Amino acid sequence: MDIKEKLGTYTRVLRLARKPDSKEYQQVAKVTGLGIVVIGAVGFLIKLVSQLITRFYG
Repeated sequence: MDIKEKLGTYTRVLRLARKPDSKEYQQVAKVTGLGIVVIGAVGFLIKLVSQLITRFYG
């Protein structure tokens, strides 16, 4: 693929791209926030289990 084709592909993508409306932005923010909370909770539980294991068996 040469440079001209690559630039054409990038131009097509940029023409199709649009700014999200407020409802879509809020939905993305909620899902992202939920993901952060879930990952944090999983990390906390792993740390808690790790400390319990080392306290009783270490």
